[in-house]
Amino acid sequence: MFDYRNNIKRILNQTTGDEKSLRNGLAAIKLILGMTDGDQAIPKEKRKSSIELDLNQVNMLLTSLTKLIRTPGDVQAKNTALSAIQKLTMTPQVDQKFRDNLIDLKKNVNLSKTSNEQVNQKIFEQALEKKEKPKKDYRKGKRYTVVRLLSGCDLVDDGNRIVYTMKESQIHSLNLKSGDIVEALPEENNPHYEAEILRIVGFRKLSKMEVDTISTFKYAVVQGRPGHLSISRNAQGQKLRIRGKAVLLPIDSSKYWDDNIQLVDGSIVDLAWYDGDVRLKKSPADAIQIRWVYQLEQPQSATHVKKKKDKVETQATELPKLALDLHYQRVGIAVGDNQNEALLEGIVTRYNGIPIPVDAFQGKKKVIENQIKDLDLVILVTAFAAHDSAWNISEFASKYNVKFAVSSSKGYQSFERALYRAAKGLPAYEGNQTIQYEKADN
Repeated sequence: MFDYRNNIKRILNQTTGDEKSLRNGLAAIKLILGMTDGDQAIPKEKRKSSIELDLNQVNMLLTSLTKLIRTPGDVQAKNTALSAIQKLTMTPQVDQKFRDNLIDLKKNVNLSKTSNEQVNQKIFEQALEKKEKPKKDYRKGKRYTVVRLLSGCDLVDDGNRIVYTMKESQIHSLNLKSGDIVEALPEENNPHYEAEILRIVGFRKLSKMEVDTISTFKYAVVQGRPGHLSISRNAQGQKLRIRGKAVLLPIDSSKYWDDNIQLVDGSIVDLAWYDGDVRLKKSPADAIQIRWVYQLEQPQSATHVKKKKDKVETQATELPKLALDLHYQRVGIAVGDNQNEALLEGIVTRYNGIPIPVDAFQGKKKVIENQIKDLDLVILVTAFAAHDSAWNISEFASKYNVKFAVSSSKGYQSFERALYRAAKGLPAYEGNQTIQYEKADN
């Protein structure tokens, strides 16, 4: 083995104190050390401990630990710290004592939890943040009267002339009915639609000569196997009846199968038919039409939204589940600015409910009433709720016998418990009282 020690001594003896000589001497020593296969030739008693660490991982660890001290339990900071610790622990040059310290640090990082004080402080800081108010639509359109169809509606002028025909996808969320007076403008940007409804401005009762009476059967459950689908009841167990007689309605799924609509066993739909249709007696399947298909899952085309929802559902399945089954009841989610909407909808879907966003913090009292009256449950998230909206939602929930509960924050557990209290008929507010939340059996 090459003995480099005498050569180093000669280099040191010939090195003077000027900068150039020192630089050349250092280069020569490095060259000699490179010829010895690193430090294998150095005696153990003279060998110094050389720990080569990834400075990027050390920096990530320090940054994430600083964030954890400032905000205990921060999920992102905790995951970053654990990842950095794991990579540093796997570094071969790290001695056993340093590795033991890293393992001990990893255990303590895992124990970091968010305290109630931190949650309250975060909510307070978010409440103080300035929120951009939604832009109001100041456009003015012409006024038309709505005449509801089995799917969509016609907009007629004062001379009873049909000016526009709207699709169900445009008006379903507006909960329009025959006689509503709306303002609308011609649709120029979207060739698939004739007009755009700006707002509802009034109502007038139409005579039977002006409009055909329509009956509906909401939240009907599709049952059966592919090619043999039918409807006999809705999500609440009520039977489908036509003129007082229970009906088993066969469904041709091929009529409703595309990228956005897929009728399968368990699908939830709305049905509609004209009361005066003569086909109802002998062939109800020809007279009854599916008005709306509820999207219990995100469409395949919206990949970025679907990934987000999948992530939420994955997170939900990892948490303990409460003893709760909503049986496809309609659950209104009243939260401002659509905050955490995907998370809250994921919770409702997890318990077999139909999530329906309630735009309660921008609409007028009449709009809120129209949204609340067709629900089975409504959960109000009060973190950013205006007082007048909160009172209106509580009032209409009581008026239409809609089960009601309040979640004090947008957190997963707070909303989940509010959902449990509403479904079980428990107090709307949790407060300081002790409420037992029964866990589901594994």
